[in-house]
Amino acid sequence: MDLLVLIAKAADVCLKPWSHAVVLIDPSAPEQIDDLHVRIECRDGDGQRCSDQDLELEIYRSGDEINLMLSWWDQPERPMLWHGRHPVWMEGASGQRCAAPQDAAPLEALGRRLRALVQPAV
Repeated sequence: MDLLVLIAKAADVCLKPWSHAVVLIDPSAPEQIDDLHVRIECRDGDGQRCSDQDLELEIYRSGDEINLMLSWWDQPERPMLWHGRHPVWMEGASGQRCAAPQDAAPLEALGRRLRALVQPAV
């Protein structure tokens, strides 16, 4: 199955009640599991766009590990989630470590699900 479809399905499961579509930030970039930059677009139950719920996802390789960054699209004042072996919340503007926001659980669940999807079995 297409990686972008799998990402959208993972977002649908973890970020209810929204439905999601995934688009490449750079449409000319190859869709690679260890170097991917996408926007996860959000819609409500009636199919109306909810752009304030959109997310940015970067997946990249660091050594043998695949890590990911999840942040709210175009909202640098909100914290972002780095997920490698464990989740780390960081301030969007500075990158400094911070406490998880109150609504962190669904995003952390998405991070775990996505990392399990893309991290090769060791």
